[in-house]
Amino acid sequence: MSDDSNDDGENIGASPARISTPELRLEAWRALTWTVVVGLVVLSVYLAQSLLVIFGALVFASMVDGGARLLGRALNIGRSWRIAIVLFTSVAFLAWLSFFAGTQISREAAEFPRIVQEQTTALFEWLRAQGFQIDVQNVQGMASQAISGFGTVTRALGGILGGFTTLLLIVIIGIYLVIEPRLYERGVAWMLPKPRRHEFYETISRMAFTMRRLMFGRLVGMVFEGVFTYVMLLGYGIVTGDPIPMAALLAILTGLLAFVPNIGAVVSGVLMVLVGFSGGAQMGFYTIFVYFAVQNIDGYIVIPMIARKTVDLAPALVLSMQLIMGILFGILGLFLADPMLAMLKVALEQRAKAKDAEDAAQAENPEATPA
Repeated sequence: MSDDSNDDGENIGASPARISTPELRLEAWRALTWTVVVGLVVLSVYLAQSLLVIFGALVFASMVDGGARLLGRALNIGRSWRIAIVLFTSVAFLAWLSFFAGTQISREAAEFPRIVQEQTTALFEWLRAQGFQIDVQNVQGMASQAISGFGTVTRALGGILGGFTTLLLIVIIGIYLVIEPRLYERGVAWMLPKPRRHEFYETISRMAFTMRRLMFGRLVGMVFEGVFTYVMLLGYGIVTGDPIPMAALLAILTGLLAFVPNIGAVVSGVLMVLVGFSGGAQMGFYTIFVYFAVQNIDGYIVIPMIARKTVDLAPALVLSMQLIMGILFGILGLFLADPMLAMLKVALEQRAKAKDAEDAAQAENPEATPA
C-alpha cells in the first residue's frame, strides 16, 4: 500500500505532458529536432532573397575593407579615413565612367544588339549551308524562354524594389558592416554557446581573410582583362587603319564579366568574336586571337599567382554552384556563387580542424568531457 501511495503522490505532482519513458522522450526530442530543421529550411527559402542581399553586402564590405588595409600600408591614417578614401575613389571612377565615357559607350551600346543579331543570323545561315538543320525562329524562341525562366527569385525581388534599389541596399548594408565589423561579430557570437565562440571567431576571421584575397584577385583579373583587351583591340586599328568597332564597350564588358569565372569568359568571348566578324574575316580571326591570348595569360599566369594565396576551388564545383545559384537567383546569384562557395569551403575546413583538435584532446584525456 505504501508503495502505491508513493507512486500516486509522484504521479499527482508530475506534469500531465511529461513523458516518463526515456525511450519515448528520446523519440520526442528527435521529432522536435527534425521539425525545427525543416522549419528553418522553409524559413530560409522564404528569406533567400534578403539573405542573398546580406551576403552581397558582406562581399562588398570585404572589398572595401581590403582596399582600406592596402592603403594602411602606405598611409598612416585612421581606418575611417581609409574607408572614406576607398569609397570616394570608387564613386569617382563610376562618375568618370558615366559622364566622360558615357556618351561614346552609350552610342556603341545602341548598335551592339543589332550587330550581335546580324552576326548570329549569319552564323545560322552558314551552318544551314553546311547541312545543319537549324531554325532561327526556334532558336530565338528557346533563348527567350530560357531568359524568361532564368532567375525567378530575382524578378520577384526586382518587382518590389528594383535592381538599382537592391544594389543600393547592398552598398548601404556593406558600409555599415565595414565601419563596425566587430559589433556584428560579437552580436552573432553572443547567440552561440560559450564553448563554440572561440571557434566562431577563428572561422569568421579566416572567412574574412579569404574573402578579401578572393575579391582582390577578382579585381586584379577584371582590370587586367579589361585593359589588355582594350589595348589589343585598339592596336589592331592603329596597325591596319581599320578600327574594331566598340573596342571600349567590349573591353568594359570583358572586365565586368571577368568577375564571374568560367561563364563570364565564354560570354565575353562570344560577343567579342561576333562583333569582330562584323568587320570581316580578318578582324574576326584577330578577335579570336585576342580572346585566347587574354584568357591564357589570365588563366596560366594571373589566376595561379592569386590562387596560391586564396582558397583553391575546383572548376567543376564552381560551375555547378554557378548554375544552381543562377537558376535560383538570376544574375545576382551568378555573381555571388563563387564567393559563397569559398565561404562554405572555409567553414567546412575550420569545422573539420576543430573536430580533429577535439578528438586529439579526447584521446589524450579520455576522462575529459567533450565540449
